[in-house]
Amino acid sequence: QVQLVESGGGLVQPGGSLRLSCAASGSIFSINAMGWYRQAPGKQRELVAAITSGGSTNYADSVKGRFTISRDNAKNTVYLQMNSLKPEDTAVYYCNAAAEGLYGLGDYWGQGTQVTVSS
Repeated sequence: QVQLVESGGGLVQPGGSLRLSCAASGSIFSINAMGWYRQAPGKQRELVAAITSGGSTNYADSVKGRFTISRDNAKNTVYLQMNSLKPEDTAVYYCNAAAEGLYGLGDYWGQGTQVTVSS
């Protein structure tokens, strides 16, 4: 089994910054892509950013130039640096990992962390 634990959410004013972290643990053989998704009230979950094991990244148009995804493969951890935050970035942010564990390949999710951008 693979567990993902997120941290770093909170309340921030517009224009501020936050850094989210997500650490994977458990019986992990390898982790392929890792990513961050978000879900605002009344909206569908959407991809924010993703990164492959080789470091290739992909971003939603709405966060390009403001958010940066990175990962530390040695620590099985992915980060999301969020700058110039806007009220529309308010959502629950979920970490996702495509990982190979004891039972084969699987798609794993964290429990979510709330990000609120408000003055």
